[in-house]
Amino acid sequence: MKWMRFRIRTNEESEDIIISSMMDIGLEGAQIEDNVPLSAADKEQMFTDDLQDADDEETGVDSCAVTTDDGAAYLNFFLEVDDNNMLTVNMYNDDGEEVQVLKTPDQIKSEIKEVLDELRSFSDIGDGTISVDVTEDIDWINNWKQYFHKFYVENVLVIPSWETMDEEDKKKAEIILHIDPGTAFGTGMHETTQLCIKALKKYMTDGANVLDVGTGSGVLSILALKFGAGHAVGTDLDPCSEPAVADNKKANDIAEKDFDLIIGNIIDDKEVQDKAGKEYDIVVANILPYVLIPLTPIVPGLLKQGGIYITSGIIEAKEEVIRKAHEEAGLTVIEVNKQGEWVSVISKKN
Repeated sequence: MKWMRFRIRTNEESEDIIISSMMDIGLEGAQIEDNVPLSAADKEQMFTDDLQDADDEETGVDSCAVTTDDGAAYLNFFLEVDDNNMLTVNMYNDDGEEVQVLKTPDQIKSEIKEVLDELRSFSDIGDGTISVDVTEDIDWINNWKQYFHKFYVENVLVIPSWETMDEEDKKKAEIILHIDPGTAFGTGMHETTQLCIKALKKYMTDGANVLDVGTGSGVLSILALKFGAGHAVGTDLDPCSEPAVADNKKANDIAEKDFDLIIGNIIDDKEVQDKAGKEYDIVVANILPYVLIPLTPIVPGLLKQGGIYITSGIIEAKEEVIRKAHEEAGLTVIEVNKQGEWVSVISKKN
């Protein structure tokens, strides 16, 4: 089997946003090359979350990383090549069903360029050049699995099905999240998700109603319920969220009645807005800034008086833009937290 590789030259700061954006054209896996040496901790973070709403937040792409010493970062996307030099891309039809589409290398390259041009309009993505070549059969899709192990976010243990808890885990873990990485969504390991997890713990009240915009695999909704929420509603644009959420609800013994999933765009789809309802104690959105900006004005109408709005998926350069969006929506910013190069802005409806 042969694979065609589309290689994008960019910078380290743009890796996540480009990977997330490429999912819209069916490029679901990325190999990352940058000039950052890989520590043991880095290797464990080579499976990143989907920054949905591109978030969705996330948010969650299969990725593995190697180093390069030329000062740039490279993102490699792979597609299978058939005997007629056509490429197989997994897409979704109008009914939300996954279908395989054949495209030419020139079509894919053109679509990649369109995505990069759009990103370039609001972000410095570096060089942005694209090269194309063919590589022999490799198991790049599964290589990342050797690096995904159980890990902690404070007292929360996140553990995949192929690992078991040891005696130390049994003493240390107060909350356990059982999750296996999927092809489109993440695990909770990414800094943006961890910022949301910490905020949910801090602002959770018993029996709270939580809205998780760009829920992806349902990680934040499931943890909100484990933290004491009475009910969670997740929204997502991607129909792949349905099986991912169903699997994770089952793995974590979440009752059907406690977590509702809505597929659709809550920003401009009135049917989705009506299904979601309002009067939430907490709205959380782990999504990229260009989605947070149009989302934020509708959030006050979804929150109870005194309700909390948690946003993440924000690179440092966009902190002031998102803070301004909160304020212009009539919300009061009460906290800004940072982890790595990522920011979480939290506000309150007074």
